Amino acid sequence: QVRLKDSGGGSVRSGGSLRLSCGISGDTFSNICLGWFRRVPGWTPGSGREAVAYIDSRGNTTYADSVKGRFTISRDNAENALYLQMDSLKPEDTNVYYCAAGLPLAGCLLAATAWDDFAYWSQGTQVTVSP
Repeated sequence: QVRLKDSGGGSVRSGGSLRLSCGISGDTFSNICLGWFRRVPGWTPGSGREAVAYIDSRGNTTYADSVKGRFTISRDNAENALYLQMDSLKPEDTNVYYCAAGLPLAGCLLAATAWDDFAYWSQGTQVTVSP
């Protein structure tokens, strides 16, 4: 069992920055894939989640096109923590963000996996970007 607890959400103006954190505890695996997700447009309970960024156990990262160049995912294995540095934020980044952990069969590649490949999820943290 892996437990995830996210924090760091808040409200900023367009162009501002936020840093999300995710504390990881429980039965962590050396090759676990970590990711950040957000809700899909028109989200309802049971809807999917949009992948934002992934990082594998070696520190390799992949990003959604919509955040590439603005967001940076990182992990601190010694501290069992995952981070998402969000710069140049836009109003369309307003969303609830989740950290997730799992072992996708296709590997830790954003283009090859979906949200339901991840078994463990945080509770979500709200990010609001005003114009």
